[in-house]
Amino acid sequence: MKKIEVSLDTVREVIEGFYEYKKWHFLTLNGLALAENKMEVQWIFSKYEALEETVVYFAQIAYTDVIPSIVDLIPSAIISQRELVDMFGVQVEGSEKGLYLDEDSLQNPLSGCSL
Repeated sequence: MKKIEVSLDTVREVIEGFYEYKKWHFLTLNGLALAENKMEVQWIFSKYEALEETVVYFAQIAYTDVIPSIVDLIPSAIISQRELVDMFGVQVEGSEKGLYLDEDSLQNPLSGCSL
């Protein structure tokens, strides 16, 4: 696995330059709670012809940061983006809340903090 740190300002540009839909499979956009008001966001890809070859782009952010959308680059990313919104309570451009959690559910269950 190759893990590459990016900033929120450059992540779209980096992924656009990297991603070839016939070569790479977008696995998911993942979140990892680090500490109070901090998390790591991970954009994870695997190579079609070498499944053991995985590339993870990551950014450490505050829960108040807005994560750029990659849906125009990879349409299937909408599911992962909306999951981050529900599970961590973060903002992802163009991604609404309410895909996984009902209004009366525990909100932001993976955030490690209350927003």
